[in-house]
Amino acid sequence: MSGLPGQTKSREIGDIRGLVATLAHDDPLERHRARETLVAIGRPAVKSLVKLLNDPRSHVRWEAAKALGPIGDPDAAPALVSALEDRDTDVRWLAAAGLIRLGCGALKPLLTALLERPDSEWLREGAHHVFHDLVGRVPFGLARSMLAALDESEPQLAVPQAAYEAFQALESVTVDPEGSR
Repeated sequence: MSGLPGQTKSREIGDIRGLVATLAHDDPLERHRARETLVAIGRPAVKSLVKLLNDPRSHVRWEAAKALGPIGDPDAAPALVSALEDRDTDVRWLAAAGLIRLGCGALKPLLTALLERPDSEWLREGAHHVFHDLVGRVPFGLARSMLAALDESEPQLAVPQAAYEAFQALESVTVDPEGSR
C-alpha cells in the first residue's frame, strides 16, 4: 500500500475490519478468501481474529481459529487455549492445531488453564491432542509427563500436579538473548 505511514496503517486497519466482517458472510468462498487474506496479513490481524473466537456463530469462530493457526502468533495462545472449551468440536480441533503449531509458545497458557480448570473435560481432551503432537518438540519430556497425567484414571486429580511441575520446569529455564540456555 502506498501513501504516508499513518495512512497506510489506517488503510490496513480498515482492510482488516472489512475482511473480519466477511468471515461472517453466507458464502463459504467469500469467507475462505477473507481468511486467506487475513492469514497473509498475519500479526496485525491477530487481535481482531482473537475477538471472533467469542462470536455466537460457530462458523465465524471456526474461521477465526482456522486463520489463527497458520499465522502462528504466540499472542493468540491464551485465546486458542480458551477455544479448546468451545461448544463446537471443529473449533476445538482447530484451536488445538493452532496450539500445536505454536509449540513451546503454547505451553504456559495451556499449563495455566490446566491448573485453573482441571475438571474441564474438553480442555483436557484438547490438551491431550496438543501434548501428543508435541512429544519430542518441547523440553524436559514435558509432553510425555502431561500425557501420562491426562491418561490417568482420574485425570482431574493428576493433571494439576503434573501441570504445576511442568510449569516450574519451564520457569526454571533461562534463555539468553541469543537463545541458548
